[in-house]
Amino acid sequence: MANKTDRKSSTASFTEPDSASYSSFQRDIYQALRPPLFSTKPSEWEALARSKVPPANFDYVHGSAGTSATADANVQAFSRYRLRPSCLVNATRRDVGVELFGTKYKSPLLVAPIGVQNIMHSDAEEATARACHNVGMPMILSSAATRTIEQIADANADGDRWYQLYWPKPQCEEITASLLNRAKNAGYKVLVVTLDTFNLGWRPSDLDTAYLPFIWGQGCQIGLSDPAFNKMFEEMQKNDPRSVGEKLVELFTIMRRPGTFKGAAKVLGNVNVLQKSKAWIDVMNSGTYREWEDLKVLKKLWDGPIVLKGIQTAQDAHKAIEYGMNGIIVSNHGGRQLDGAMASLDALAEIAADEKVKASDLTLLFDSGVRTGSDVLKALALGAKAVCIGRPYVYGLAAGGQKGVEHVLKCLLADMDNSLGNCGKKSIHDLSGDDLQILPLSKL
Repeated sequence: MANKTDRKSSTASFTEPDSASYSSFQRDIYQALRPPLFSTKPSEWEALARSKVPPANFDYVHGSAGTSATADANVQAFSRYRLRPSCLVNATRRDVGVELFGTKYKSPLLVAPIGVQNIMHSDAEEATARACHNVGMPMILSSAATRTIEQIADANADGDRWYQLYWPKPQCEEITASLLNRAKNAGYKVLVVTLDTFNLGWRPSDLDTAYLPFIWGQGCQIGLSDPAFNKMFEEMQKNDPRSVGEKLVELFTIMRRPGTFKGAAKVLGNVNVLQKSKAWIDVMNSGTYREWEDLKVLKKLWDGPIVLKGIQTAQDAHKAIEYGMNGIIVSNHGGRQLDGAMASLDALAEIAADEKVKASDLTLLFDSGVRTGSDVLKALALGAKAVCIGRPYVYGLAAGGQKGVEHVLKCLLADMDNSLGNCGKKSIHDLSGDDLQILPLSKL
C-alpha cells in the first residue's frame, strides 16, 4: 500500500491544463452559454456558404475538375486512415508548435492560397489576413488575390505570411522578378510556387455558366498594380497592329458579355481594366508549361525558402531535392486541376515513406481534403510537418467575413489540439505511422 508520501509525490506530478491552449475554445463556447457564431461542424460550413453567395460564385470555389473524382478521393482517403489512441499518457499540456524554415509557429496549420476571395465576401483577402493575424496562423497569399501584395501585408500587420506564385510564362521574367521583389519588400518570408496550374483545369461547373472571375478583372489586382506588367501592357498597346475597326469589334464583344444595357455601360466604363485583365491572364495562365531547369531562375530572384506546391510522386520529390528546393506541398489543388488523380493523402504516404526523401532536408507540407482536426493529425502522422487549410476557411469567410474565418480556424485548431490529447500524445512530434490503422478499400 502506498504511504502518504508516495501519494503526495504522485499528486505533485500532475499538471493543470493550459488555459491558453487551442482546445480552450471548447470551454469558452460552453461558458458563454450561447451558441457560437455558426456551427462547429465542418459538414455544415459548405451549405452555409452556399446560402450566402450567388450560385456561380459558390460553384467557382466549391467546384472541381471533371467528375470531381479527385476532390472526392481527397476527402474519402481520410476514412481509410484511422487513429490508434493510447491511454494513461499525461497529455494534459500539449506541444503543437512547429518550426518551418527557421521560423517557429504556434501550430502546424497554415491558410492555403485561395484567389478571388471577393466573390465570397466584400472584405476578401483583407478579412482573411486580419483573421490569420488574430488567430496566429501563417497566411499564404494567392497571386490571384483581389487585393494587392502590399494591402494584404498591411492587413496582416506583424503576422506571418508567405507568397504563392502563379509562375508567369518564360517571356515575362521581368514580371516574375517584380512580383517577388514586391513580396520580399512587404515581409513575405517563404515563396510557394504552384506547379499544377499552367493550364486551367477542365471545370464543368464554371464552364456551364461561362463564369471565370478573371475575365472581369477579379483576381487580377496583383498584376494590375505591378509596374513591370503595366510597362509591358503599355508597350503592347503602342505596338498593337490591329485596325480601329478590329478594336471596336473586340469592344462590342466585351460589352455583350453582361447581357443587359446597365451591365454593358459598366463594362464600357472599365474597358481598360478588362483589357489589362485579359493581358494578365495571358501572362499568368497562358498554357505555357515550365520545366525543372526554370527553377534556377527563381533561385536567382528569391533568396529565401522556396516551396513547390503540387508535388504528387516520390519521383518529383527527388527532382525537388536535386534542384535545391527547401520544401514541397503535397497537393493536387483540392482536385481542381486533374480529374481521376490519386488522393493527395495517398501521395503523401508514398512520398514520406521514400528513403531518399527521408534522408534529405526536404520539408513536407500537405493540403487537399482536410476538413477536421483529426484529418490534420493523420497527415502529420504520415509525415507532413505542417498542413494547409483551403476551402473550409473560405466558407467561413462567406458565412461571416473576418469573424467567420476566425471561427473556422479556431474550430480546426481546437479540434486538432483536443484530438491530440485524446489520441494519447503529448506533442504533434510524437505522431508517426504507428499511430494509424490503414483500412483496405474493401473494408469501406
